[in-house]
Amino acid sequence: MITAAGIIAATDGAMELYLARLPFWGMLTEREKDIVGSGASIRRYQKGAFVHSGGNECLGMLLLLEGEIRTCLLSDEGREVTLFRVYSGELCVLSASCVISQITFETQMTAQRDTEVLTIPAGIIAALKEQNIHVRCFLYELAVQRFSDVMWSMQQILFKGLDRRLADFLLAERERTSSDTIYMTHEQIAQHISSAREAVARMLKHFSEDGLVELKRGVVSLRDADGLKKLR
Repeated sequence: MITAAGIIAATDGAMELYLARLPFWGMLTEREKDIVGSGASIRRYQKGAFVHSGGNECLGMLLLLEGEIRTCLLSDEGREVTLFRVYSGELCVLSASCVISQITFETQMTAQRDTEVLTIPAGIIAALKEQNIHVRCFLYELAVQRFSDVMWSMQQILFKGLDRRLADFLLAERERTSSDTIYMTHEQIAQHISSAREAVARMLKHFSEDGLVELKRGVVSLRDADGLKKLR
């Protein structure tokens, strides 16, 4: 797995535009903005790169500028359970678990495709949390939102059969990308829905035989979205 991240030099003007995407940016004092700006950096991760783990040094807060990050739990046996994904324009606070002490479980984050993130160091986020009530409230609201995502994922795994989980995932991807064509391998889909690749391959074959999807190497094309909806 690729672990190295490249730090990208950004002009002052570009960095100001990136920082302005932070939801709480307008609620910071000028001094706080200067502190955040002086510590912020842009990092680039290649597809498949390791971004963060709860057992590693606290990375800080991440704002995805481009790409996608998958956050999962990893068992001692190597089994992965996908908790949620973070897309362009979204923030991730689990990478700053050292700042929010209530986050006690460890997660692993990897780039699902070439990804660029704006990183705010943990020390700066910790200081803002103590000094600025708006930042503190935002951090806890974001943590609650992610916890809700985690609970949804657990509900899917515990209470839904593979056919329903797979149909849900395919339809969600269709809505997210506004396309009936999903460019993912069976292995990637299995990771996202926390299942075995072989099981996903068999279920996709059933879907194909029923005329719900068309399968090609690395591609799943939805042919009957209404039929998939009936499985949900």
